[in-house]
Amino acid sequence: MKIGFIGTGNMAQHMIAGFLQKNVAPSDILVSAHNLEKLQAYAAPLGLTVCTTNEAVAQGADYLFLGVKPALIPTITKEIAPFLRPEEQLILSFATGISLDNLTQLLGPVPLVRLMPNLNVAVNLGSIAIAFGSEVDHEDQQEITSFLQHLGSVYPFPEDQFSTFVALAGSSPAFIYAFIDALSRTAVKYGLPKKLATTIAAEVVAGSGTLAKKSGANPWDLVDQVSSPGGSTVEGVLALQEFGFANAITKAMIATLEKDQQSSK
Repeated sequence: MKIGFIGTGNMAQHMIAGFLQKNVAPSDILVSAHNLEKLQAYAAPLGLTVCTTNEAVAQGADYLFLGVKPALIPTITKEIAPFLRPEEQLILSFATGISLDNLTQLLGPVPLVRLMPNLNVAVNLGSIAIAFGSEVDHEDQQEITSFLQHLGSVYPFPEDQFSTFVALAGSSPAFIYAFIDALSRTAVKYGLPKKLATTIAAEVVAGSGTLAKKSGANPWDLVDQVSSPGGSTVEGVLALQEFGFANAITKAMIATLEKDQQSSK
């Protein structure tokens, strides 16, 4: 099984890291990018197969991932279209705002999959939205879903809800990293070393997320379980409410969603 990436930006690199952690052979990952020198500097230490053209990746990959900027999609698809193998190949795009209809207009009736992963795929704990083109049969849908589960959880999503998924899972890690940093910096103010404080904050966020997922409890019920009557946690929760914590998160998600919808248009 050969996995090809045209474009090796942040998301592609995180996906590749996730595949490598699942023992995909580095030489089975084919990569190409506009800046060959930068590409080689990234790929050589990992043992990835560097291709000097996008056409070479398209010819060699069984799963072909398109991870370039949306503005480059028309150019890239024109380059690779003559080299695709529709009977034995899947083309998977995670280019922001590029719909399956867009890709079909550019590439014709080939098996297309649209993805929206988040950065957590690097540690095999990602959340991935997926939508299938009409040329992808049920067997291939099951196969690619199972394959992507190496990177985390896979959720079938209608394309008109991809912007909601972006806000909920694609961009929200940035909000969570900012939260971790705020916890850490406050602990530093009161004497903890930054590295230790960041490690503990990250562990608390990861553990809290795991408990929320596995328990199935309403998140606010878990807040109540931490909050003893008249205790310090209640004071902290009331301070969050006073300074608009929930409203800030809602505003951040709405801003992200609306920006993604604008990009899609």
